[in-house]
Amino acid sequence: MVVLAALVCATPVAAATAPVAQTGTDVRIGATIVVDEGETVEGLEAIGGTILVEGTVTGDVEAVGGDVRIDGDVQGDVDAVGGTVTIGGDVGGDVGTAAGSLEILEGATVGGTLSAGAATVTIDGTVVGDASVGAETIRLGDNAALEGDLRYGGSLEGDTDAVAGEVERDSSIAVGSDLAPTIEPLASWVVALYAFALNLLLGAVLLALFPRFSAGVADRVASNPVRTGLVGLGVLVGVPILLVATAITVIGIPLTIVGTFAFLLVIWIGIVYGRFAVAAALLSLAGVENRWLALVVGLLGGAVLGQIPYVGDPLNLLIFLLGLGALASTLYGPRRTVRERGQAEPEPEPGYEGDVGSDEPATD
Repeated sequence: MVVLAALVCATPVAAATAPVAQTGTDVRIGATIVVDEGETVEGLEAIGGTILVEGTVTGDVEAVGGDVRIDGDVQGDVDAVGGTVTIGGDVGGDVGTAAGSLEILEGATVGGTLSAGAATVTIDGTVVGDASVGAETIRLGDNAALEGDLRYGGSLEGDTDAVAGEVERDSSIAVGSDLAPTIEPLASWVVALYAFALNLLLGAVLLALFPRFSAGVADRVASNPVRTGLVGLGVLVGVPILLVATAITVIGIPLTIVGTFAFLLVIWIGIVYGRFAVAAALLSLAGVENRWLALVVGLLGGAVLGQIPYVGDPLNLLIFLLGLGALASTLYGPRRTVRERGQAEPEPEPGYEGDVGSDEPATD
C-alpha cells in the first residue's frame, strides 16, 4: 500500500537523486539516474525509471528500473532488473539480468559470465565466459561471440557458430531464476528507502501545517487504540464499497475516479499518521515528548518492520489501521461536536438576550 499511495504524489520528488551511503557506493533513487560521460564512481546501486551509465564504475552496478542501459565502462559486475536492459559498453565482470528484454549490442563486451532471464534476449557482442539464458526467444547476431558454453531454455535463433564452447538446451532454466536471490535484497531495501523519504516529506508537511490536528490524531491512538483501529478497518472496507456503488451510474464514474485518488491520498496520510502516532505513544511512555523525533522514529520503525518476514507486514497493517481510524475520527469529531451543540443549545430568537425558551424579553 505504501508504494501505491506514494505514487499518487511522488512526482515533485521523483526527479531528485541523492547518494545516501558513505561506503564509496552511490545509492541513487529517482526518475532518471545518469552516470555522465567522464564521471567516475566506485559503485552504483540505483532504482528509477531510467538508469543510464555513460561514465566509469570501478565497482559493481546493481539497478532496478524501467530502462537500464550500460554504455560506459563497468569494471565489476552488473545485476539489473528492468523492462529493458541494454549493454552497449564494456562490463569487466559478470552480468545478471531479469528483464522484459536484454540486448548486448555490437561492440559491447561482457568479461565474465552471462546469466539472463527475459522474454527476448539478443546477443550481438562478446561474452567471454559461459552464458546461461532463459527466454522465449534467444537471438545470436552476426557479430556475436560467446567464448564459453551456452546453456539455454527457449527458442535459439541466429548464428550458433558464434558459440566457441558447447551449446546445451536446458528447459529447467527459468526466467530470472539465477538473478532473483542477488537482486531481491537490493530492490526491497531501496524501495523501502524511497518510501521512507516520501513519507518523511509528507509527515513534515503535516506536522508543520497542522500541528494541533496532528497532536489530536496521536492522542486518539494513545487513548483508545481498539476503537480507533476498528474505525480504520471500517473506513478501509466501507469507502471502496461506496466508490463501487457510486460508479454504477454513468454520472457517478467521474466522482468515483476523483474519489479513488482522494482515498489513495488518505491511505498514504493514514500510513504516515499511524507510524507517527504509535511512535509518539511509545516515546511518551519513556517520558519523551517530541513530535519530530516521533515522526522519524515511527517512519524508520515502519520501514524496518516491512523487511521482517511474516510479522512485519501484519504489524504495519495494524499501525496503518490505527492511523486511518484516528485520521477519520479527528476529521469527523469537530463536525459532530458542532452538530450536537447546535441541537442542545438553539440560538435565541432575535431581540431576546435572556435564557433560551424564556418568554420574557431581556431587561437591563
